[in-house]
Amino acid sequence: MAACAGPRDPRLLTLLLLLLFLLLSGCGANLPPEPPPPPSSDPPSEPQPLPESAPQKPTVLLAIIARNAAHTLPHFLGCIERLHYPKSRIALWVATDHNVDNTTAILREWLKNVQNLYHDVEWRPVEDPRSYPEEMGPKHWPSSRFTHVMKLRQAALCAAREKWSDYILFIDADNLLTNPQTLNLMIAENKTLVAPMLESRSLYSNFWCGITPQGYYKRTLDYPLIREWKRTGCFAVPMIHSTFLIDLRKEACTKLMFYPPHQDYTWSFDDIMVFAFSSRQAGIQMFICNREHYGFLPMPLKSQQTLQEETENFVHTLIEAMIDRPPIEPSQYVSVPPKHPDKMGFDEIFMINLKRRKDRRDRMLRTLYEQEIAVKIVEAVDGKALNTSQLKALSIDMLPGYRDPYSSRPLTRGEIGCFLSHYYIWKEVVNRELRKTLVIEDDVRFEHQFKRKLMKLMGDIQQAQLDWELIYIGRKRMRVREPEKAVPNVMNLVEADYSYWTLGYAISFQGAQKLIGAEPFSKMLPVDEFLPVMYNKHPVAKYMEYYESRDLKAFSAEPLLVYPTHYTGQPGYLSDTETSTIWDNETVSTDWDRAHSWKSRQHGKIHSDAQNKDALPSQSPLNAPSSRDEL
Repeated sequence: MAACAGPRDPRLLTLLLLLLFLLLSGCGANLPPEPPPPPSSDPPSEPQPLPESAPQKPTVLLAIIARNAAHTLPHFLGCIERLHYPKSRIALWVATDHNVDNTTAILREWLKNVQNLYHDVEWRPVEDPRSYPEEMGPKHWPSSRFTHVMKLRQAALCAAREKWSDYILFIDADNLLTNPQTLNLMIAENKTLVAPMLESRSLYSNFWCGITPQGYYKRTLDYPLIREWKRTGCFAVPMIHSTFLIDLRKEACTKLMFYPPHQDYTWSFDDIMVFAFSSRQAGIQMFICNREHYGFLPMPLKSQQTLQEETENFVHTLIEAMIDRPPIEPSQYVSVPPKHPDKMGFDEIFMINLKRRKDRRDRMLRTLYEQEIAVKIVEAVDGKALNTSQLKALSIDMLPGYRDPYSSRPLTRGEIGCFLSHYYIWKEVVNRELRKTLVIEDDVRFEHQFKRKLMKLMGDIQQAQLDWELIYIGRKRMRVREPEKAVPNVMNLVEADYSYWTLGYAISFQGAQKLIGAEPFSKMLPVDEFLPVMYNKHPVAKYMEYYESRDLKAFSAEPLLVYPTHYTGQPGYLSDTETSTIWDNETVSTDWDRAHSWKSRQHGKIHSDAQNKDALPSQSPLNAPSSRDEL
């Protein structure tokens, strides 16, 4: 207890209480202040300077010259809007004339809606005349048209100089700059005269690698290497056109002219040739860049072709661009009239698509809409979801002895799913009594003017009263050394020989009845092997022995109208039929045969002797490819 007692001396207690009082009352505040620190010998520190801001982007005048471009403008202008470049640093110079469509109205609507976004707008519309006196059509280029276009380009160049623009970008109204960084990338090249390489459905692009002494196009070995990205970089070339950037800060640019032609100019009177000569005389090298994918341009048309053909040409450019890239969306600042899809004269058009392949479905629906084609989506049977009990319930058994001709593997569940997808369509054709039906798969690309060509072919077949049951519009020819037999009185049609793939085909009511009546479930093989058996053209006689009736009347479009989006082994290639499992053993996986992938591309290299000249229209000089671009 003694250890826990408090202090007993009253004086000590008083002292402790006093100390506690002083502490609580802040006695430290009454202590004398500390002496100030001695003055520093260093000068007083100055405030840190603010960092410099980044320089503004160079100013650019964007020159647009449009004629009869109503079909291209919504998508063209959408690409312009999406360029990642400050609009406040871009001035617009827009001219249009000699129109027979509503080009002027579309441009006026767009400029009205975007004028406050851009630094400046110069608008030069001319309503009349609607054509040149000596022109034979809207795609014909008489000398007066060349002169007028050169004068317009020169006016745009002068306007850029007067505004002290750093650059001027010329771009044709059907060129699609899908890479939003294109303008930045071209400026970064630091070239006086440079163009982004644009893609088309062929080797055609917006540059030449060779030029004759007379100023015409000259074939070179370098051109395909650059155009196909086998060589990448920025290359010196004698000609760029359609879309190109001029650095007006460079001293030599003061000598550049579009009009009048240089006093020493003796070449053909053509705007791109005149400008190439002017560039050469000014000591300015032209460059084409293919370091990245920048955009697309349509194939040039011939002078006798129509605006409708030009529209179809541009639509094909749009749908080709969608194969490996997102759709090109139209401008948000212009009104886009709705399209009116139809069935092209068929009773029904079925498009087969796996539910889990939404990317393919979306691309195909957009592609078909752009072509104004209405389809019914059929959800494909997914081979990955099939199990053994389902196969037994359907009484499915593989045709005895069947082996894939490339890999020697048996049937896969992916191939069974593909077969069932087509089979159920044939059943619907019969149940609904559809007389004429089109079937397409979801991994096809369409030939130029697909709709026009297919409708004409079916019209010619009807006029000739041809008795048909199956017509391939897309396939892989397996016999490529000899031509197939032409069909009398029907151009672009042949009797089908042994073929692979079911990319697309027309089928009649009678044809569907025959395929179902063959009762293929108990002796199944891939659907693209089954069809040649049914028209008695399969090379393996043992397979055909299992099918007694083999009189399907089968034909094929020549040339074909649809092709695969990707061939075996190419980037983006995917096969749900081959990347699967063995039909009766889901533990054994299969895949496409990489060792023989080259074989699947052989149909694109058909020997010239195998092309049926009788089925093809004669080639006139008017059908020769055009050598220049069109505005």
